[in-house]
Amino acid sequence: MTTGLARFGDTQQRLLRQLLSAGGGCAVEELCERLRISHNAVRQHLTALITRGYVERVQPRPTGGRPQARFGLTAEGRELFPRNYGAIAAALLSQLHARMGEAEVGALLQELGTTVAATQPMLDPAAGAEALARGLAQRLDALGYEAVPARHGEDWQVEAFNCVFHALARQHPQVCKFDLAYMEAATGRRIHHMECIVRGGHVCRFKLGPARGPAPQKGLP
Repeated sequence: MTTGLARFGDTQQRLLRQLLSAGGGCAVEELCERLRISHNAVRQHLTALITRGYVERVQPRPTGGRPQARFGLTAEGRELFPRNYGAIAAALLSQLHARMGEAEVGALLQELGTTVAATQPMLDPAAGAEALARGLAQRLDALGYEAVPARHGEDWQVEAFNCVFHALARQHPQVCKFDLAYMEAATGRRIHHMECIVRGGHVCRFKLGPARGPAPQKGLP
């Protein structure tokens, strides 16, 4: 699946970049001048991008004259532009390892995975393995993992072709604990990590295990 700006043609990419750099949005005439295309072409591109939720009309600037329609990026439109979180996340994990130790960082990553899963409705743990694998693959795909359900013999598994933490996981393999905790909380099943891209696999492959037991209560022996 093509992501970010790469899913658009050259003209729409240039238009989106113009809107990103324009704090107060752009009028059609400004876009015509900057992109060197006709009014009709600008309006057609704007209409297409508005329909897809990446562009919206914004408050016109007060000029004392007739207000001009202006257009800017939506929050979804801004997310089309790359974010380089990898270096920051690697530095943060290094600091956490130095201060907390490996075991504590692993527990923190597991807790984070469970917390992220809790922001979404839980998949039905009583559903068949195929339904769970398809539902989990859709969740992971929405997070950028390029995931699909896959059957291996009698087992339903999920294969992810894009490790979103690839560079980070090479430095800190414990990051995979986030993935496993997220998937276990989302499905109510044990998840077995069968293959890993970072460890030389062709995909990250996860097998659905049996239902998880109740979480142990804190304070009890």
